[in-house]
Amino acid sequence: MTTLDNSTKGFEDKLIDLQNNMMNFALTLTSNREEAKDLLQETTLRALDNKEKYYENVNFKGWVFTIMHNIFVNNYRRVVRSQTMIDQTENLYHLNMPQDSGFDTPEGAYTVAEIVKVINNFSDEYKVPFSMHVSGFKYEEIAQQLKLPIGTVKSRIFFARKRLQELLADYKYQDRE
Repeated sequence: MTTLDNSTKGFEDKLIDLQNNMMNFALTLTSNREEAKDLLQETTLRALDNKEKYYENVNFKGWVFTIMHNIFVNNYRRVVRSQTMIDQTENLYHLNMPQDSGFDTPEGAYTVAEIVKVINNFSDEYKVPFSMHVSGFKYEEIAQQLKLPIGTVKSRIFFARKRLQELLADYKYQDRE
């Protein structure tokens, strides 16, 4: 075997070993077993199609979970776009009808894109551990991967979560004005 075959085999082994974790993450995103299976399959195929873009020094689980999250968000946006109604009636009859937004609270109006945008504005020292934690990594795994004390990891995740809440609260009040 050539070294390329060995690295490809290692990549595929890692992907197979990660299938249970991927299914759990897919279930948290979709809350539906069949949709989670579809998401798992699509993520696996996308990872295999893009294996040349993976570098050994990058966290494999985080890389795959990011692919899954992006596929989920893109599929969600596609569904929303397909359900968008274009009102071509005279006087915009349908748009002017009173409608329930479906959100019980203003906090329910946040989109995943808005939350991700806020997180991406964090410095790497907070963004990386917080994103890994949200992706399903345990504190110990994050500490080991980032070569940081576990207390530092926990405090950075805490402060990132607190800052996210503050920034989204500010966004909510700006949106109301």
